[in-house]
Amino acid sequence: MEYKVIGQTVPVIEVKLNAGEKMYTQSGGMAYQTDGIEMNTNARGGVMKSIGRAFAGESIFMANYTAKKDGAMVAFASTAPGNIVPVDLSEVPGGFIMQKGAFLCAEDSVEIKVKFTKRFSAGLFGGEGFILQQAEGKGKLFLEVDGDSIEKVLEPGEILKVDTGNVVAFEPTVSYEIERVKGLGNIFLGGEGLFLTKLVGPGKVILQSQNIKDFAGRLIPYMPAKG
Repeated sequence: MEYKVIGQTVPVIEVKLNAGEKMYTQSGGMAYQTDGIEMNTNARGGVMKSIGRAFAGESIFMANYTAKKDGAMVAFASTAPGNIVPVDLSEVPGGFIMQKGAFLCAEDSVEIKVKFTKRFSAGLFGGEGFILQQAEGKGKLFLEVDGDSIEKVLEPGEILKVDTGNVVAFEPTVSYEIERVKGLGNIFLGGEGLFLTKLVGPGKVILQSQNIKDFAGRLIPYMPAKG
């Protein structure tokens, strides 16, 4: 399998496959393809896993693409201005934990499953719900990032505090909890919300410079009012 990212504003990833190789994405993720690609849509992993994906913000059904000849190509598009980050899970033994909406596509050898936050406060106040996703396997995983991607490698005990919507993914060795912003003035006047995500190393963390939900909210005052 070969791949390349095309574009900088709303990029796509072109994946060239040999006969028998497979990729999958959530419904609607495919942008274009050449001859020699067969599509099959199903509830990948069974009913329970598909329901879990729905809770995690992904589609219940997954679209699977199989190459019927060498050199067949299929491309997957991001849904917002940003970046596409490839992750080789064979180099990450424990897999990657992702926020909902971060998954774009993956090789067939990659498994996506539901991951519940261990701390009640993280699920209740984290802004991403109780359910995250965990990717495991030996293949390539592609993450969709809003804005630019920032990668950090935390040392044991090193702490990184992040606006919740700017967290994309992290290794399972990184602990994840929510910390309340201190000070009434900061809470009501700071413009950053009530809580921050506290990530504690060791492990790799992927962040995004843009939070598409916040960006959309800032556009609302400029939308024309209904006459």
